[in-house]
Amino acid sequence: QVQFVESGGGLVQPGGSLKLSCVASGFTLDYYAIGWFRQAPGKEREGVSCISSSRDSSSYYADSVKGRFTISRDSAKNTVYLQMDSLKPEDTAVYYCAAESYGYCSGYSKVRGFGAWGQGTLVTVSS
Repeated sequence: QVQFVESGGGLVQPGGSLKLSCVASGFTLDYYAIGWFRQAPGKEREGVSCISSSRDSSSYYADSVKGRFTISRDSAKNTVYLQMDSLKPEDTAVYYCAAESYGYCSGYSKVRGFGAWGQGTLVTVSS
């Protein structure tokens, strides 16, 4: 069974950092593009970041997080991470990871083409 489990969320003050983990079971992450997405209360789900398959491992970021978030993959642990620095209150959301089976990130910004969604992890940025 293909499944993601996200973890690492929590409450952090503005300017703080968190590192989210996305552990895959039932398949090997290297062959897929993996995206991080978030959904704030009352808002649509949006693409945050994506890393393409291990063919080239290109990374992509939404403008709102560029320079603050870093996506990475640990193949040995079958895990993708999202390092989040300089967090802002507007980063508050439930964060999800999902996979794209062709290995490309082209649809992540429109939340298109991704599946095997995890249950999400809540990030709250507040003083």
